[in-house]
Amino acid sequence: MPADASPEAGTRVECDSLGERRVDADAYYGINTLRALENFPITGVPISSYPDLIDGLATVKEAAAGANRELGLLDGRKAAAIAAACEEIRAGALHDQFVVDVLQGGAGTSTNMNANEVIANRGLEILGHGRGEYAHLHPLEDVNLCQSTNDAYPTAAKIGLRAATSALLGAMEELGRAFAVKSIEFADILKMGRTQLQDAVPMTLGDEFRAYAIMVEEDRQRLSEARRLLGEVSLGGTAIGTGLNAPPEYPALACAHLRELGGEDLVVSVNLVEATQDAGVFVQLSGTLKRIAVKLSKVCNDLRLLSSGPRAGIAELRLPPRQAGSSIMPGKVNPVIPEMFNQIAFRVIGNDTTVTMAAEAGQLQLNAFEPVMVHCLFEGIALLRRGCETLSRLCIEGIAADHGRIGEYVERSVGMVTALSPRLGYEQASALASEALRSDRTVDELVVAHGLMTRDELDALLERWSHPRAVAADRPVAG
Repeated sequence: MPADASPEAGTRVECDSLGERRVDADAYYGINTLRALENFPITGVPISSYPDLIDGLATVKEAAAGANRELGLLDGRKAAAIAAACEEIRAGALHDQFVVDVLQGGAGTSTNMNANEVIANRGLEILGHGRGEYAHLHPLEDVNLCQSTNDAYPTAAKIGLRAATSALLGAMEELGRAFAVKSIEFADILKMGRTQLQDAVPMTLGDEFRAYAIMVEEDRQRLSEARRLLGEVSLGGTAIGTGLNAPPEYPALACAHLRELGGEDLVVSVNLVEATQDAGVFVQLSGTLKRIAVKLSKVCNDLRLLSSGPRAGIAELRLPPRQAGSSIMPGKVNPVIPEMFNQIAFRVIGNDTTVTMAAEAGQLQLNAFEPVMVHCLFEGIALLRRGCETLSRLCIEGIAADHGRIGEYVERSVGMVTALSPRLGYEQASALASEALRSDRTVDELVVAHGLMTRDELDALLERWSHPRAVAADRPVAG
């Protein structure tokens, strides 16, 4: 029903199947969005917090309008108005009108209704009509034509997640490059490797940072794979995937319009009934985000350990100081950037559990819990992107090595005997380690003192051993 002129200044009356409500006359959203605002005052986080999701919604509505125009279901003026409104939204306009909470019942219906109403009301203005005059352009009959929330919402989410993931891939590339640069800078710094927090064997600090660079690059590849899975969409399946109320030609045509709008590799799911109920792609993406978070959090743990001190810890690394570390201990500086990333990881790991449970809770032909999955995924991607950018620029790029401390550890470590055991034998190397600990003398000092090797022989052996032929030695890293 069309909106009526309101007797109360500043409002308009809109109707739905439940009755009439007054809507702010300046609002581009309508009665369905208003009810959602009242029903879901949950997180205080509106869907506009995820601009890529809003862009995805506008992309879906524009593609649908184009397909419906070609099929003769929507007249050209209405289709053009819808497209113009969607283009404005994708350019950043009206995002503040996408106001429903990220957590909502109804499998995303409130989000879909919010989009339908904003696009319809802006389209009405473009056509020369007032907001709420739905007889000329209707949110459901025109903007939502041949769609259901159950195919429009997940398609929009996938399009938005693809865009958000691309930004995360860029941030990870930047981080991997920062580690790679440091691996070159530290290539000739011999240090002790550690296992189980105990001295192990010699390596270079460059080896340590190159490993981090490769870890980031491997996870970039896994994320790229997960992103490709988001390219399979269900638009055209309507309510449960059978395509009810949409012509048979609609899915392929709508997907073609999606590709024209920037989704070059988007394809229609092979079976839309399966695609409508299957949240597996969200589980896959969430698991990949968790993998990234877990591994980078481990790296941050390393950075905190290696920079611990500065006088009573390992203190091989000096992280760039960023802020005062204590309100009571003058001069204390904490590893705040790695600590920040650890907390991002905890959040992403928790979000993965939420996505897993929400995907498992789906029933029959639809999963009603996609809103919480979408919220967790967009939040996790945004946190990881910002975290990678911050870790790279405010920590990794400014890390310095304490050459004196690193050299002292190498000189005094009994772990050196592992490098000598092929030459001296396990038993003799073990005896040297025990003697070094008892006498508080260095291993190389004892080797030379016992006439087991000359100083030159020892130095040459350690030099060869600290640059081993590793399988990953020539593997590319980001940048």
